[in-house]
Amino acid sequence: MTRKFSLKSRTAADEIDFSADLNEEQLAVATAPGGPMLVIAGAGSGKTRALTYRLSWLVHNGVEPSRIMLVTFTNRAAREMLSRVEVLVRQKTKDIWGGTFHHIANRLLRQHGKTLGISPDFTILDREDSRDLIASCVQEAGVDIHKRRFPRKSVLSAISSFVQNTLEPLEAVLSKRYPMFVREAEEIEKVLVLYIARKMERQLLDFDDLLSFWLRLLNENEELRSTLAKQFLYILVDEYQDTNAIQGAIVDLLAAKHRNITVVGDDSQSIYSFRGASFQNIITFKERYPDVKEYRLETNYRSVPEILSLANASIEHNTYRLPKQLRAKRPSGLKPAIVPTHDHFVQTQFIAEYVLHLLDEGRNLNDIAVLYRSHWHSLEIQLEFQRRNIPFSVRGGLRFFEQAHMKDVLCYMRILQNPHDELAWLRLLKMLPRVGNILSRKIWDHISQADDTFNATCESDTASLLPSGARPFYTDFVKLNKELKKLNSPAEVIDTVLERSYDDYLVSHYDGAALRKQDIRALANFAAQYNTVEAFLADVALTGEFSGETVVTGPIEQEFVVLSTVHQAKGLEWPIVFIPWLADGRFPTDLAINTQEELEEERRVFHVAVTRAKDELYLVVPQLYRNRSRSLVVMKPSRFLTEIGKDLTEQMELEEGLPHLIAGKEQDTLSIPEQA
Repeated sequence: MTRKFSLKSRTAADEIDFSADLNEEQLAVATAPGGPMLVIAGAGSGKTRALTYRLSWLVHNGVEPSRIMLVTFTNRAAREMLSRVEVLVRQKTKDIWGGTFHHIANRLLRQHGKTLGISPDFTILDREDSRDLIASCVQEAGVDIHKRRFPRKSVLSAISSFVQNTLEPLEAVLSKRYPMFVREAEEIEKVLVLYIARKMERQLLDFDDLLSFWLRLLNENEELRSTLAKQFLYILVDEYQDTNAIQGAIVDLLAAKHRNITVVGDDSQSIYSFRGASFQNIITFKERYPDVKEYRLETNYRSVPEILSLANASIEHNTYRLPKQLRAKRPSGLKPAIVPTHDHFVQTQFIAEYVLHLLDEGRNLNDIAVLYRSHWHSLEIQLEFQRRNIPFSVRGGLRFFEQAHMKDVLCYMRILQNPHDELAWLRLLKMLPRVGNILSRKIWDHISQADDTFNATCESDTASLLPSGARPFYTDFVKLNKELKKLNSPAEVIDTVLERSYDDYLVSHYDGAALRKQDIRALANFAAQYNTVEAFLADVALTGEFSGETVVTGPIEQEFVVLSTVHQAKGLEWPIVFIPWLADGRFPTDLAINTQEELEEERRVFHVAVTRAKDELYLVVPQLYRNRSRSLVVMKPSRFLTEIGKDLTEQMELEEGLPHLIAGKEQDTLSIPEQA
């Protein structure tokens, strides 16, 4: 197909040959006449291209750029789209209102915020500054966070964010997401009201305020709402399935006048409810806009047909969805392979060995990704890759042992192995109520002078260094350490720390406490294979956990396998993808299958994982799990595998040495090995 491009200034849209660059589905979106448009864009279907050409078509049909709003989920995405539009139409696009919701809100509030008492010179708080201000409000409100379990600054920040972004009252947010703090609702509200007041006094806005005040501008100032609704003749929203309640409300108010609203998204990739994203926005769009024109981008340019067949068959089990069928543009390839492994240790061995096998066949490390449902699923894989010198990168920045809650728990073992570990002592001491940097350093300076550092912590003169209010907590800390010292098993140490002390600390100090607790329990199960704390910590050290080095192992210039949660991998693609832990309770996770709504979101997470793969997909199923007592637990294959047709996959049989693919083998060969 010949592409046409003219260097001279264009004045009519038909001088760009849209049909040369777009398929029929994309072309229909780009050249639609107007009105409400719902573009259901499947994975790998070129939605960004369609949206870019839609902008180009509007500009060259005489729409003033200043009357167009493009909302994306990253400012980089907006810049790239607008740069491409400039190349296509040879016209500056700086007047288009393009960027994230927060970017556009910032611009509008600096122009019109005075009506809400906001100075044009307001300061935007980053997440850490916001949390610090909340902490000072807790203190100012006179809440004694040490006498009872009360959410710390990071948890309070998350609660505040949910209240604003979901448009739900505090009581509903606590009941749904933080039931352990329902009894503290009155004190929490007191702190959050004070937080709001202090921000207004000091002309400070956090990220959530940007959206809240934007919505207030529209709701409380009818004249301004009318002006803005008239100004934005066309509104285009990317990744609409990830918008939350407040973003959905803002878009609907702005589009009320001209109703030229184009929303682009894929309900099958709506997987961020834990951040407050509202699946209802895209599902109910047709109810709010009865005259909507619906477009589907179903031609997939990424994956081979066999992978898409599995993706289609799986997502069809969701009852609450917008129907679509991904169709492959690429020729036929390999069927997805189901890989049953004896247990989770063999699962890890298989992934590592098969990666090496792929390298021998000429693949590059950058071609390969391992995508998992929960971060702890990568624990053994990271260690195995490290042992075999396979370079890897953990997408999202932190390896398993680098997470704060992992470091907290490991420090208990570090002082057992080495009582002179200053960093570990300081970290643990600062975790105690009413003990900060100065007091923790004071205690360390005292005990480090003793011949027996560990025993020095138990002496009465050490406790006397603390104010009376902190001594009971320190006494409990000493008792716990004495108990831990009697234990040899690292798994028992972790269990005891969690049960006796750390469970409450998790809930009050960290957002997402349930997932972090799951991480720690998985760590205990993993540690059960070690007989001593020393042996366990030696293997942990292999990951460079305390080195402070980059997440990428091996030379910086080297290629690496990507390890990532599915949520972190959304929007990306690799030729070869492994999905481990495909067993019920792991993927789908047992934390998110209590309701039909939760199960369907889990299936959407699986859909996202599958559609990241271009050429080859390996679905790994551990059939047994060794718990902390070293007994074997039979695991059921993930329902996401058993509910699809057997003809959609092939099964891989693991022989001694490298795995071998047995084409066409029936799925009912998924069974528990006789040696179990």
